[in-house]
Amino acid sequence: MAIRYARPYDEILDELSQALEDIPDFYETFEMTAGEWEELDKAERDVCIRTLADDLFYVLGSSSHAEAGSGKLEYDKARGIIKVTASPQLVHFVALK
Repeated sequence: MAIRYARPYDEILDELSQALEDIPDFYETFEMTAGEWEELDKAERDVCIRTLADDLFYVLGSSSHAEAGSGKLEYDKARGIIKVTASPQLVHFVALK
């Protein structure tokens, strides 16, 4: 199973990165503590979050579900979206078309 998308990949990654940043402990996916994450400068954080978004995009191509810290991601093939649940009160939808 691969993810089908019609939008520019960079735009999808931008939105997915922004959604991942709303997960309070997403940095745990890198096996980092909050302190270690805070020690990184903005450029290093941007590279890490973008890499995570790229990795999770490809994970969702082989499994419809993935986790990042306490957040959950789901690829909805029928609707052409990636659903990012950052918390029970905050859900992002990243359009693929």
